[in-house]
Amino acid sequence: MVVNDGSGWSGISWNDWANLSLIRARLDAGADPNAGVYFQERPLHAAAGCGSPEVVMELARRVDDIDAEHEGRTALWEAVFNNRPDNARALAAAGADPWRPMMNGWSPGRLSLATPTPDLFPLPDGETGLTAAETTAVTEAKRLIVALGDLDYDGLGLACVADITAAEAAQRLEAVPADDVDVEEIMEDPWSGEDDNLTIVGVTDVPGGCVVSQPWGFTPSNPGVIKRLSVGTVCYGLFANPKSGNQGAVARDGVIEEWDTHPGGGNVSDDKSAEDILTAYLYHGEAVAYCYAGASLRPVDARSVTGQSDMWLRLPNRLR
Repeated sequence: MVVNDGSGWSGISWNDWANLSLIRARLDAGADPNAGVYFQERPLHAAAGCGSPEVVMELARRVDDIDAEHEGRTALWEAVFNNRPDNARALAAAGADPWRPMMNGWSPGRLSLATPTPDLFPLPDGETGLTAAETTAVTEAKRLIVALGDLDYDGLGLACVADITAAEAAQRLEAVPADDVDVEEIMEDPWSGEDDNLTIVGVTDVPGGCVVSQPWGFTPSNPGVIKRLSVGTVCYGLFANPKSGNQGAVARDGVIEEWDTHPGGGNVSDDKSAEDILTAYLYHGEAVAYCYAGASLRPVDARSVTGQSDMWLRLPNRLR
């Protein structure tokens, strides 16, 4: 028996939002359908983003307002953003408004035009579709994600730099060529001699700029590295920390603009620009692709992050 003691949603995990009998039992026992989940997120928002249409419909008939917002977005927006078209259809059938203005111009309906189901909602008269630039961004995101493929990138350090070559990156970092034998030994066992290994990075030219990578460490995303690389341009850094998740940073013209971001994490607020919100959707769960796109790089494959770099360099110890 679930006691309605103010914690009616206690213990509910993300997977539980697909369990209709469990959610219905909680509701019948007094759990609030309007509040009380995950830092005060609304239950309908949680179910819309990761649950089943059946649970969504059950909550939709019990909430006070199906279009209630949490942090600037409705449950329908969450369903669209998380690529849950069945949940989105269930919410729309229950009365949710696809074209309600929110998120700096990205209503649920307009955002759906960038998804794999662009015909999810009928486009009403007077409602604008995607701009030419937005359509291009959608097309490039699909191409880029396919080009990079299904990467196993835990432990990867990365710096994506716009408009400079690999040779220029080497100069900026005051790097020297790494010994081929050292590189081969690291490839065989990246975790041996770890401290010394952190001074060696790969650098690769890609269309639009270059990539500095280290499949076994964080060095390319270090402040000293990305600030040097970003002079006169922009650099997106990433460390895929196996312990705490993706840690990102952005440097522009030698200054760090953003630190401890979560590339590909899907965290987006209503104070972000329209372009940033679209980017957050397009690269949700795609941290590496997000960094490439941020620096306007257009690789045709994943060679620059899979240990097949154009050159291997040893950095000064102070940049390690």
